[in-house]
Amino acid sequence: MTCAYLNGIEANRKARRRNDARPREREITVVFIEKSLMKRLQLYELEDQVWLPAEVRDDVTDYLRTISSWLRVYEVILPLIDELLQVTGEHQILDLCSGGGGPWPRLSGRIRGLSPIRVLLTDKFPNLTAFSRALDQSGGQVRFLQDPLDATAVPPVLDGVRTLFSSFHHFRPAQARKILEDAIAGGRGIAVFETTNRSVLSILLMFAVPFLTFAVTPFIRPFRWKRVVWTYLIPAVPLVAMIDGIVSCLRTYTPSDLRTLVDGLPAGDGYRWEIGEKRACLGLLPVIYLVGFPCLRPSRGTASVRAKSSDHNKC
Repeated sequence: MTCAYLNGIEANRKARRRNDARPREREITVVFIEKSLMKRLQLYELEDQVWLPAEVRDDVTDYLRTISSWLRVYEVILPLIDELLQVTGEHQILDLCSGGGGPWPRLSGRIRGLSPIRVLLTDKFPNLTAFSRALDQSGGQVRFLQDPLDATAVPPVLDGVRTLFSSFHHFRPAQARKILEDAIAGGRGIAVFETTNRSVLSILLMFAVPFLTFAVTPFIRPFRWKRVVWTYLIPAVPLVAMIDGIVSCLRTYTPSDLRTLVDGLPAGDGYRWEIGEKRACLGLLPVIYLVGFPCLRPSRGTASVRAKSSDHNKC
């Protein structure tokens, strides 16, 4: 019995030395566990619920706009937007799910490709106060639609390249595909950007959001006493921001998910998709992107875009 046991141990040692199989098995196991734990979940964010008080929703979107502006998260994707405008020849940007105005009050004046550009902010739950502030800050370059707009049902009369910042994860795969198909049907360029991702670290970082909310709120403009109430006395804003942040991480589309979405879209040979990831905030924060455009004419300088994205060129 003892000899058999010792022989088994020796056999295992020889197997490990022979082809170093165990490290490879461990790597495969870790990858499998990571994939199974990080499977995308179609959960629901509190911000999307009609019963959430509009003031709380607006305060959350104001916080998200302010913190992303402070961190300059989206400046890393400016070359992608420049390239998209040059390829499509557009001067108009139709921003969907704009929340508190998104990054456009800051980015609109920094687009180098075609100047000046016009930006139209839209949302299913328009934050009109934030939109009006964006209009003033941009000198009229950023305008807004007062009526609610569903990103899955964009009227054909609304022109321009379509953008979605930190909002594409709100949609189920069928809805997300419909948004892309609608852009294709109208021959519109489209760009999707996400700063959340399905990783344990990203989820853990969301538990710091309430403290960030407490720190940022005094600097959010315009100042409102009701914002103070919903943040400090009744901490609805920090709790909603934290919970929705965790949910956003769990349902964010990875680059692999985005490839699956665009595969089989009715684009024929006339559309090109660029999918990849860039790094913001000193390389600490990943920004996932999907850029699609009709191949109506050759693009100048697309090598820089193509070099860092997956090859879904159908042109």
